[in-house]
Amino acid sequence: MTFPHTRTQGWFASRWVLLAAVLAGALIPLAFAPLHQAWVAVISPAVLFAILARAPRRLGLWAAYWYGVGYFGAGGHWIYVSVGEFGGGPWVALVFCVVLALAFGLLIWCVARIWYGLRPGGDLPALVVALPACWLLVEWVRSWLFTGTTWIQLGYSQTDTWLSGLAPVVGALGLSLVLAVLAGLLAWTMLNPGRLSAGVFALAVVGSLLLGAVVARDWTEPAGEPVRIALLQGNVPQDEKWLPENREAIMARYERLTTRFWGADVIIWPETAVPAFYHQVVSDYLAPLAAEAENRGSDLLIGLPAWDRESNSVYNSVVSLGTEIDFYHKRHLVPFGEYVPFRNAFGGLLDVFGAPIADFTPGWRANTLRLGDQPMAVFICYEITFPGQVRDFLPEATVLVNVSNDAWFGGSVGPHQHFQKARMRALETGRPLVRSTNTGITAAVDPRGRVTARAPQFVVDALLVEVTPRKGTTPYIRWGDAPVLGLMSLMLLAAAGLRWTERRSA
Repeated sequence: MTFPHTRTQGWFASRWVLLAAVLAGALIPLAFAPLHQAWVAVISPAVLFAILARAPRRLGLWAAYWYGVGYFGAGGHWIYVSVGEFGGGPWVALVFCVVLALAFGLLIWCVARIWYGLRPGGDLPALVVALPACWLLVEWVRSWLFTGTTWIQLGYSQTDTWLSGLAPVVGALGLSLVLAVLAGLLAWTMLNPGRLSAGVFALAVVGSLLLGAVVARDWTEPAGEPVRIALLQGNVPQDEKWLPENREAIMARYERLTTRFWGADVIIWPETAVPAFYHQVVSDYLAPLAAEAENRGSDLLIGLPAWDRESNSVYNSVVSLGTEIDFYHKRHLVPFGEYVPFRNAFGGLLDVFGAPIADFTPGWRANTLRLGDQPMAVFICYEITFPGQVRDFLPEATVLVNVSNDAWFGGSVGPHQHFQKARMRALETGRPLVRSTNTGITAAVDPRGRVTARAPQFVVDALLVEVTPRKGTTPYIRWGDAPVLGLMSLMLLAAAGLRWTERRSA
């Protein structure tokens, strides 16, 4: 790899910037759960921003790409566990994760490429206006492109800092913009050291944290008496879950756990807790449970697959039993986990990634379920990571419910990052969140995103929690990401306008 001659001298013109970039990107998991070093979400992109501001263009583009490889390779390394243990084995998992990281590195390359096209003269507008806007543009696009992924977006790192107070106003995407601007200011300070630049950066950090602390308040109000909810965690190993010989024992385990909590308003089982289709167990297993639930004054929420005979569709579902019987079918499916893209073209070739033999069908209704005499919004697995999908149920829903099976990811950081994203939904919506999972993390979260109860991972356990339902509308429920995207557009236009003006006057 060769780079054109440039007047830029010193370290920024050397290939050492590539090593610095990939290492800076690989630091990003430190910012998120379970390590919670939230400051890394400013330091890591600041290194990249400084490199882009000083390195020759071609070298800068390569640095951005390798930063992205480190960012997504380290940030998503937990995928290795899923593919390696439940797919094609370690070598397939290694190849898949490497290819995924190399592909996702193009996202940060796009940030740099767009920025070079808009970059105005002067470090301050280039680093604090143009570059953060480009970063946010790519974060937003990847949240919906090809079904979307919001994993390791910068904003999620702030669930336990004062900046979290801004979440009900601007959401996770808005927090990403705040962090990107702070990263730009830090890069500007690094490149222009002095009391003024250091003072401006320190003032911006303190001001942002204080603003988050001041804005933090209860945006919603109680919608009734506290609801007693039991959250079950069956701890069934993923490689044993679907073996026919284990079905009866698994169902008996959940039935035993349930009997401990008859009388609670709601009893929640995890995603696909029952390893059988609804029609296979409705008469002999679910009907007696439903009758007992009605007699005891409890509502049951049970995760299991369902088959529609008329359409021959298979759904990842939950069914509510008790005072009412109703279904919610998962609407946002996991590629390769619940369906195989282009299955008609590739057949079973892609099943080595842990994909299902038959594809699930996405649900079509954003319907709340009446549980404990409250309208509750249920999200299956990683649906909770998409804020727009959560807003579909609001402001009607008074409690957020997340059922999941993170056994796919073993003891990696995957379940911790998943739980952190779920906590962000509680913050954005001002609603309590309850979470029932197969192997963890089973927990309850208050409307400010604080964990009020949590079961240990990888044990058979259950939590009995009291949750106060909430009603009302936060600014984020009302407007979603529209204000942040509007601000981002203005920043991009400002950068483009500055560049055009500079060219005209040159």
